[in-house]
Amino acid sequence: MKTIALALLLAAVAANTPAAQTLRFDLTGAKTPKEGYIPVGQNNLYTDSAGHGYDFTPGWDGRSDRPYFFSVAVPDGNYRVRVTLGSKKSAGSTTVRAEARRMMAENIPTRKGELREETFIVSKRDDRVNDKERVKLKPREIGCMNWDGKLTLEFNGAAPRVSYIEIEPAPEVPTVFLCGNSTVVDNQAEPYTGWGQMLPQFFGDSVAVANYAESGLTASVFLSQGRLKKALTQMKPGDYVVVEFGHNDQKQKGPGSGAYYNYAYALKQFIDNARRKGATPILVTPTRRRDFDTQGRVRDTHGDYPAAMREIAAREGVFLVDFQELTKTLIEAMGLEESKKLFVHAPAGTYEGQEADIADNTHFSNFGAREIARIFATEVSRSNLPLARMVKPDAAGFDPSEPDDPDKYTYHMSPFVLTNKPAGN
Repeated sequence: MKTIALALLLAAVAANTPAAQTLRFDLTGAKTPKEGYIPVGQNNLYTDSAGHGYDFTPGWDGRSDRPYFFSVAVPDGNYRVRVTLGSKKSAGSTTVRAEARRMMAENIPTRKGELREETFIVSKRDDRVNDKERVKLKPREIGCMNWDGKLTLEFNGAAPRVSYIEIEPAPEVPTVFLCGNSTVVDNQAEPYTGWGQMLPQFFGDSVAVANYAESGLTASVFLSQGRLKKALTQMKPGDYVVVEFGHNDQKQKGPGSGAYYNYAYALKQFIDNARRKGATPILVTPTRRRDFDTQGRVRDTHGDYPAAMREIAAREGVFLVDFQELTKTLIEAMGLEESKKLFVHAPAGTYEGQEADIADNTHFSNFGAREIARIFATEVSRSNLPLARMVKPDAAGFDPSEPDDPDKYTYHMSPFVLTNKPAGN
């Protein structure tokens, strides 16, 4: 029965037909599962033949407080996911992430016997562009949750408690496609975090965030690897294409390189291709590095690239989020020492297998990525874009000159850790 239900969903979504149904899973372990729900026992591990099950780590046994994963094989597209958090057996505090650590709901408390629903949109994709082309993935991306054939949910937190999961196609919601480098990327492993993977929690179930960014990329390499081409296969009128490059572009050498040549040309391709699809481009200047001068001010290390992007945005009539200035305000507001908490700074031994100190002033910590995602959400909320209405009210109104207190932010780490520095700087 459950195999037939999954097969029907796969076939219906692939055909884009109204017959596409909702998949419902009962994770309670009850002797009699909820009507209409597929029962999932703790030993139901994911296999390609089953098409669903606990993944990467064994499932929750009703008592353990360790994180666990649940995957479902589905075609490319957007899915409305409704999770019923809580348990009849015990109190809980649950964080939900999707795919490669995309934050969907954070630290949701439930009392013993209390059930609480959280709904969000997950964008799922694989690397197939068409019958002859695939995205040119980096070695670290091969097998990554962002590019496989599954929609994966991570249940984490002080005491993760999940009773039911519902997954249904949501082709109608607008998608925000993120195009960028290591400051934006979905990192599958701790502790490095791109601001793009913190963004979904600020939009709820009104919009999908599809993060196509990858470490070390320039705007032109992003295009040559087929990442935009893949996004275009999923893009529709009413969608958005967010473009942030500059960190790696400024290091390009040779004929045609430079802010007003190769970089500007690549940005124009993003703009034109988005508009041909009926999507709205948004340009984002690069985030600042944590680089203070002797006066306590953050230096501009990106040369002509922010100015070139501003000029293109003005000329093309594209909404611009000026991270170059906004993150300068944020870093300076926190000061020389406290601003380290925005980035990955950790003495040796902080993470398993970490033999040396980490002092990275480019790539964000979980807290830093969250702050910058909030800045982006706030800037969008102040725009005239239809997307402004989709920002959660409690996500808007963030002032980078008044940062959140990092010591009051509770983040529960994913079980995967990789302390190798992301490509690019």
